[in-house]
Amino acid sequence: MKILVINCGSSSLKYQLIDSDTEKVLAKGLCERIGIDGMFTYQKAGCDKQVSQIDQPDHKKSVQLVIDALTDKENGVVADLSEIGAVGHRVVHGGEKFASSVLITEEVIKAIEECNDLAPLHNPANIIGINACRELMPGVPMVAVFDTAFHQTMPAEAFLYGIPYDYYKKYGVRKYGFHGTSHSYVSKRVIDILGLEAEKSKIVVCHLGNGASICAVDGGKSVETSMGLTPLMGLIMGTRSGEIDPGAMEFIANKEGLNLSEVMTILNKRSGVLGLSGVSSDFRDIESAIEDGNEQAKAAMDAFVHRVVSYVGGYIAVMGGVDAIVFTAGIGENDKGVRKAVIEKFGYLGVKLDEEANNSREDEVIISTPDSKVKVLKVATNEELMIARDTLALAK
Repeated sequence: MKILVINCGSSSLKYQLIDSDTEKVLAKGLCERIGIDGMFTYQKAGCDKQVSQIDQPDHKKSVQLVIDALTDKENGVVADLSEIGAVGHRVVHGGEKFASSVLITEEVIKAIEECNDLAPLHNPANIIGINACRELMPGVPMVAVFDTAFHQTMPAEAFLYGIPYDYYKKYGVRKYGFHGTSHSYVSKRVIDILGLEAEKSKIVVCHLGNGASICAVDGGKSVETSMGLTPLMGLIMGTRSGEIDPGAMEFIANKEGLNLSEVMTILNKRSGVLGLSGVSSDFRDIESAIEDGNEQAKAAMDAFVHRVVSYVGGYIAVMGGVDAIVFTAGIGENDKGVRKAVIEKFGYLGVKLDEEANNSREDEVIISTPDSKVKVLKVATNEELMIARDTLALAK
């Protein structure tokens, strides 16, 4: 079966067509600037990327462009729409309503809408993409795969905040966590690579990108994660502050004459390594600045690494041990310096880094030495493949 994977944003739509038999990507691309002027990218496997400016007044038009490109007689990868057996949709927030992926029905859409206030920038856009596909592909099974679902196995002591319990009961204010599809995929790959017994495995997954989170996976289940009610909590990120004393928000507001919304914008868009370094949210720019002797950039990098180390160490304690620490996502997969800086802090656990392996550009590498008491890996994440697998299982 061929599975179309859709990741819909407010003004963008990423897509991949995956052959579920071989798990190979047949084609992929991106619709950008939807509702503005429209940019459309299409890339058939083994071919160069094609980019064109095409007016896309709404997501329905974008989905139609995707279908047209995939079924094009010259550059397409399927003869007609009937070859696409199902569509998997990434949905950011499922609240407590969804602990796993589900076939999309009217009831499911209503339940996703009820989570809109938990992810006001994402869930409404996800629903727009779902509705556009349902209209243009009637009768094709649609599946919702939630960023938050993997973390629904967290125990109450991990997800409850120290606030009046009524806020949890009335409004669902608690830790949910994100990047669940990535944490699930990567932890399963580590179990396979190392030949671990899944039910007894203890893995810390470090999803380090512009958005970053850590997850403790005990026995194949998420038991703790660093993001919270929103993706703002936890690690210092590209532009997000991560954890901060809530009182600092009031302090900044009073000093700068800002309202709460303006403070939140600062914490989400102007903080993180961007705000700390004054250079960039891109770690490559930060490292270049450090090489040039920029002390502020170095302080930003040191703070980022310190926060990662703190969470990894805490999660090892939560699980009562660890078999493997794994790095994934843009920074985790590509920044050997960050990996080294983090792992060097765990020498007391008998963790030893293999410098040559850490320099490897391979997608999946064990970067610890053979005698390291804890295995360390880098594994390329593949959220689209995880979505396709869930979609196939439910569509069948």
